[in-house]
Amino acid sequence: QVQLVESGGGLVQAGGSLRLSCAVSGRRTFSDYSVGWFRQAPGKEREFVSGVHWSGGDTGYADSVKDRFTMVRDNAKSAVYLEMNNLNFEDTAVYYCVADRWATSSTRGAPAWNYWGQGTRVTVSS
Repeated sequence: QVQLVESGGGLVQAGGSLRLSCAVSGRRTFSDYSVGWFRQAPGKEREFVSGVHWSGGDTGYADSVKDRFTMVRDNAKSAVYLEMNNLNFEDTAVYYCVADRWATSSTRGAPAWNYWGQGTRVTVSS
């Protein structure tokens, strides 16, 4: 089993920045897992935000956040971060940290990610 705990959400004005954190724990070594972020806006489906394979390599991003969001993986701290810049109203959502042994940076479907955190809410005001 893997436990993921997100933090760092909150209220921010449009154009502002936030940094989300995700602490990962479990029986397996953190570096054995691919990790990523999803989000779910009110009334919408969960959507992929970013992801990186357990072996490293390029990080995949949704087109809607590319060049604004940066995902950082810290194997030494068993943690994942999501740096979000130039936020806009459409970024308002609950953000979920995810992990899976077999997902890749291009795994965009939510069911393919086996482990989920409880989510942290991000609200962007205009």
